[in-house]
Amino acid sequence: MEPKSRSLWLRTEPLHAVIYFDEECRRMGKALGLKGFWMGYFAARTAPMGPVGPGAATAALAVFAPGMVARALPSAWRTVTPEQVTDARARYAAQALRRAIPDIDDHAARLSAPLTAMVGDAPALARPLFAANRPLCDRDDPVERLWQLSTALREFRGDAHAAALADHGLDAPEALALAAATGRVPSDSIRLDRGWSETEWAAALDRLRSRGLLDAQAQATSQGRQERDRIEDTTDRLAARLLQPLRDHEADTLLTALEAPARHLLDANVLPFPNPIGLPRPA
Repeated sequence: MEPKSRSLWLRTEPLHAVIYFDEECRRMGKALGLKGFWMGYFAARTAPMGPVGPGAATAALAVFAPGMVARALPSAWRTVTPEQVTDARARYAAQALRRAIPDIDDHAARLSAPLTAMVGDAPALARPLFAANRPLCDRDDPVERLWQLSTALREFRGDAHAAALADHGLDAPEALALAAATGRVPSDSIRLDRGWSETEWAAALDRLRSRGLLDAQAQATSQGRQERDRIEDTTDRLAARLLQPLRDHEADTLLTALEAPARHLLDANVLPFPNPIGLPRPA
């Protein structure tokens, strides 16, 4: 049976992910004067933490090559302020949600209380992206608030996932290569999407082979698949803290209420499958 913490992710990740895949959202960085999608991405993702440099950003984001991050930060902050970016991304995301989900305002009204309870109760210790996003959840517009709450939850799980990868002894390119080998992310594009060179990628594959996680063809072994499942189980366990302020029936009600807006987004084909965020195609 699927853990409730994973169900929560599967149903809130689509709400958050419009900021990466909606066509208007993808043009946000350029509209702000930034160069290209990736500068906009790194500015938007890290803006809640303030005008951070590449070192802190690379550590928090967990899987991007340092050089890729350094091409965007801190130069983005010479064009925009973090406050301008956090405001813009919430507005763009809310517009995308309203385009894709006709009754999203009604959903936002129903979902606000339980999502706010989870975000308010969750601990910020050792969760940098979550801690930075939580204070931004008081937006006046209800759909902007829904998006920001979903984003805070998403970053809580993302912080947990980064901790799980580290605990299982994987560095960034190894984590991506193992995810690709198990079909979680696109194997033909994830290296470039995250900025790793062919040499760095080949070295990561060799390290995974030495641990028995990949075979000679860079396919996951049974041990590799089991290790990837254990990483996800660890992430689920750490992310389950989000549900603590809700009683069982309240959590079930929330998960049911999230089904319709998530399904609308998937039916609208806003998100591609497969995708680099590892969101699986729904059954």
